[in-house]
Amino acid sequence: MDKQERVNFRQRLLTKLRSSFVYNTEPIFTFSSGRKSHFYIDCKKVTLDFEGAFLVGQLILDAISNLEVDAIGGMTLGADPIATAVSVLSYGEQRSIPAFIIRKEPKPFVPSGGPQAYIEGNLPTKARVVVVDDVLTAGRATERTINVLKGAGCTVVKVIALVDRKEGGRQYLEGLGYTVESLFTVEDLLKA
Repeated sequence: MDKQERVNFRQRLLTKLRSSFVYNTEPIFTFSSGRKSHFYIDCKKVTLDFEGAFLVGQLILDAISNLEVDAIGGMTLGADPIATAVSVLSYGEQRSIPAFIIRKEPKPFVPSGGPQAYIEGNLPTKARVVVVDDVLTAGRATERTINVLKGAGCTVVKVIALVDRKEGGRQYLEGLGYTVESLFTVEDLLKA
């Protein structure tokens, strides 16, 4: 992808993300942790849209073009459409990066249990993987994903979020030794 095409794709994706962004002067949005926030980003409206999925897939594929990667994925549900978009587009570029999903609960029918009980997809042994997510907040869900992958013998070569909420997640994961990138930050959405 050339520079102009990248700029065009980023602008189109930012416009779509901005339409899924809601801000309120009072912290009325409640996370599953119970914490409240001034804004909410419904990235699935973008990543499950045909144009949004294409743009996300192209931009992430471009971001990992110089990496040796065996698979891409992350924690369900935010990572599912992102990993799928990248995987499908990679096939079209003769790169073929399979997608995987990390379950929140283990499969009940895996006799040995362990990390494989959490992994869906054809993840090769000792795979070099990119972990993706739609929104990066504190980084704890991403860390859980990484721990499952490490338990399965994988090496995480990069973490990519669609949007970084700028609430410490990037610094937390970088402190654990991981390379972290986001396509956008909450500041980008506020300015758009």
